[in-house]
Amino acid sequence: MRKLIKSIAAIAATAFISISLAACAPATSNEITVVVHDSVVISDELLASFKKQTGIEVTLVKAGDTGSMTNKLVLTKDEPLGDAVYGIDNTFASLATKNGVIDGDLTAIDYGDVCMNYDKTWFSTNEQAAPTSINDLIKPEFDGLTVIENPTTSSVGLAFLTATISVFGDSWWQGYWSSLKKNNVKIVASWEDAYYTHFSGSSGKGKYPIVLSYSSSPAYEVRDNGESQTEALLDACYRQTEYAAVLTNAKNPEAAAKFVTFLRSAEFQSTLAENMYVYPVIDGVKLPESWAQFAPTTDTPIGGELDVNTNREAWLKAWSALFAG
Repeated sequence: MRKLIKSIAAIAATAFISISLAACAPATSNEITVVVHDSVVISDELLASFKKQTGIEVTLVKAGDTGSMTNKLVLTKDEPLGDAVYGIDNTFASLATKNGVIDGDLTAIDYGDVCMNYDKTWFSTNEQAAPTSINDLIKPEFDGLTVIENPTTSSVGLAFLTATISVFGDSWWQGYWSSLKKNNVKIVASWEDAYYTHFSGSSGKGKYPIVLSYSSSPAYEVRDNGESQTEALLDACYRQTEYAAVLTNAKNPEAAAKFVTFLRSAEFQSTLAENMYVYPVIDGVKLPESWAQFAPTTDTPIGGELDVNTNREAWLKAWSALFAG
């Protein structure tokens, strides 16, 4: 048994050395690494198609939610985690650009409306009226029913924070969040955790029937009866745009730039709705039929008038103080 353990240890050590050497080895002209947030879905078929077209092999590295990913890119900008990034959004874009993370420009790839969603089945089963606006979430009857992403780590959470500042203004946005806290809102790190683990209306079958997600999310909760189990509140939605870019100090910037261009191709854009719940930025891309009924964009997105770049740090500091402890 001891010999077996030693053998396993030796194999593990050799594997570690091999991985370490591979990670440190200089990239060749036909290899790139693309840093993405955890919600990005790019199929093996798409990566194979890109390789067939260009000869470039792509490795994806997931780096947490958008906020966490952007902070990691800032901390590693001198020795970047990859050659390109996909998934920095308009709430965190300036953090990347002002810290010199981006080589050149950010290129818009997709967009979506960040809105509260609720589980219609839960409210029907519990014979309770569903919320009709974000103002309802602080009422006693909705105590302990809402899960929201942390704005310090999640771009979805920061989008909603921005929306609340737009709705309630400097005079009461902190009061609104204090009321949410008193109403036992659950704060989690990422969209995946909120939607798939804690939300009752998705695959996670959690205990919270209200979640911060996207206006398009109900299109993926359509059941056998042809109706969606969920619905989005369109009263306070923030329009989120996601970007791709070449990273400063990339080993293969030319190859990385080709991949950014590929992300705006019709081939890739046509997969966004099905794979990532978001809208393509290129006009004319066909959307799933269910989106017309169950994935509407809001007619009046809010928060765009606010200077997120200038105020982000102060907003997050104030929000963190409210939820400290």
